Amino acid sequence: RLGRAAVSVTMSRRYDSRTTIFSPEGRLYQVEYAMEAISHAGTAVGILSNEGVVLAAEKKITSKLLEPSKTSEKMYMVDEHVACAVAGITADANILVNYARQAAQRYTLTYQEPMPVEQLVQSLCDTKQGYTQYGGLRPFGVSVLYAGWDQHHGFQLYCSDPSGNYGGWMATSIGASTQAAQSIMKQDYKAGEMSLQEALQLAVKVLAKTCDSTSLSADKLDIATVTRPGGQVLYSPLPEAETKVLLDKAQEEAASGDA
Repeated sequence: RLGRAAVSVTMSRRYDSRTTIFSPEGRLYQVEYAMEAISHAGTAVGILSNEGVVLAAEKKITSKLLEPSKTSEKMYMVDEHVACAVAGITADANILVNYARQAAQRYTLTYQEPMPVEQLVQSLCDTKQGYTQYGGLRPFGVSVLYAGWDQHHGFQLYCSDPSGNYGGWMATSIGASTQAAQSIMKQDYKAGEMSLQEALQLAVKVLAKTCDSTSLSADKLDIATVTRPGGQVLYSPLPEAETKVLLDKAQEEAASGDA
């Protein structure tokens, strides 16, 4: 057994220096390592409801001396009808978000209408896939949750990873503690019956149960919604006061459940 393990490690070291080389088992180790990097990042959750999409994320505060960012490092508005949450290397995320914003604006300029959400996601994933196929490049160390609305499919939630794969979801998570978050959402998510408020409460409940921090507070959470009041798509970051109310309620429920 030890001999086989040693052979496996040696094999991975022979084939993991470049993204363009498959190992004999058919694996691309650099892409797998990029996914591993994401599993250490702050958790981000996306939940689809009847009235909109909820994005929620844990902010990793590395030092008390660090001045809080004026803008969110986890949530980005891509276009008027699309927003995203990221987990992984923030610098990589900035590059991808800028690319997505440019793609959305080019489409609007050409066709005089908003870019369909899935087409935008696919365009971004094609770029990510290219970074796994050409020499001298490394995969983007970031996973992205996309929330948006278009006239073709209504509200949508997508998730993509460093390989360029993407999929549509009703509820999903990226970053650390993904397995625990997914199991909670499998139990509590009600397909086709979730109101926006219920989706917000579920997102906070998931983060409260899966975050590393022992004393979770509202300033450590980023929450935003994509809704469509009055026929106009609206991206709304949740104020800290409203986040605190949701968090207090989740912690009360957890305490009463334990009791």
